[in-house]
Amino acid sequence: MRFIFRPPAAHAAGLLTLPWDEPLEEWVDDHLLEVAHRGISRHIVRFVEVDGHVYALKEIDERLARREYRLLGELEAMGMPAVSVLGICVERPARQDAILVTRFLDYSMSYRYVFSHGHLNQPVDQLVDAMVELLVRLHLAGLFWGDCSLSNTLFRPDAGTIAAHLVDAETAELHPSLSDGQRGFDIDYAAERVGGELFDLMAGGLLPPDVDPVEIAAQLPARYHALWDELTREELMRPDEQRYRVAERIDRLNELGFDVDEIELVTTAEGTRMTVHTQVAEVGRHRHQLFALTGLQVTENQARRLLNDVVSYRAHLEQKFGRAVPETVAAHRWRAEVYDKVMAMVPPDLSDRLAPAEVFHEILEHRWFLSEASGQDVGTTAAARSYVKKILPRTPSTLTVLPEPMPGSLPGSLPGST
Repeated sequence: MRFIFRPPAAHAAGLLTLPWDEPLEEWVDDHLLEVAHRGISRHIVRFVEVDGHVYALKEIDERLARREYRLLGELEAMGMPAVSVLGICVERPARQDAILVTRFLDYSMSYRYVFSHGHLNQPVDQLVDAMVELLVRLHLAGLFWGDCSLSNTLFRPDAGTIAAHLVDAETAELHPSLSDGQRGFDIDYAAERVGGELFDLMAGGLLPPDVDPVEIAAQLPARYHALWDELTREELMRPDEQRYRVAERIDRLNELGFDVDEIELVTTAEGTRMTVHTQVAEVGRHRHQLFALTGLQVTENQARRLLNDVVSYRAHLEQKFGRAVPETVAAHRWRAEVYDKVMAMVPPDLSDRLAPAEVFHEILEHRWFLSEASGQDVGTTAAARSYVKKILPRTPSTLTVLPEPMPGSLPGSLPGST
């Protein structure tokens, strides 16, 4: 057998003790986990926990495994929203298929889990919009997915919204750019698959009664084209409009969750023609700023929300002391006196419900509602106590859980993993 791991792969050492020479479906090992919110796969997929880290193992044809391993690595290097690949095990005995190893996406959920556990107020619109944004971002990067669907996407709460991540790249191809035909195939295929998946939810009694799968599927191409046009269209403007029109376009793209890589202005007889080249990687300026100030590693939307609270706390400190407070000092005090204090109020048995930064965001939202109801600011601490007592316990768990043994079942077995 041969193991191939991507650096840094220090955590992979513990994986070497697993029974790689046996068929994945027959594994019996203490490291195996059940994942309640896993998606549906055409292959055998199992999950293991080693040294505090969770990994997904997929048994697949060796040629496809090597290809997906390479492609997922390239997407990660580009900063794309996709699962992170760790390695592959190839040349297994008895001509067995290879095993692809990816890192489990913390706090992520399959679309079926979102609907069955009520994680979103408007799950259909939010999931489809998140998947459309993911598809547009992948297409801008030159990735032809070939199998775009809700089943091949994982979703993670992100400061009141939801973010989509590619989880299956078996059929994907990376090109310098995509033709309209390649994009069109992905769009039409996605609409067909999403419609079918929503009908599947309807049959299981999980789809809200006012949702029409055919209508949602028909809307998906329009949502895609609207976002694609917003990101790629050229604009013609007068020279005296240039300054504010450029600023408006940048602000609009930022609102949509995209950063600008380059702006091209060409003077023509009709006026100045502006072309914007969008960064394909996930936006990160707020995330990097928050990390530099506080050491917290969160998503971009979460970082934007937390930075606003840092600004608010800085203003509070300046009013309290009657002098200017440096941003770094305010951020350090906010981390110690607000964020860490609030997160310490979350009991261990509820720590698997949402990512810490998402919990803090929801506490800020809860604070606003409580303050509106009382007619005065109730404060973050009081809001946190109320949230932890009344709201968080009702939030479904989004982390892996140890399986409960069933009579006649294998530890860690995953029914339906085919």
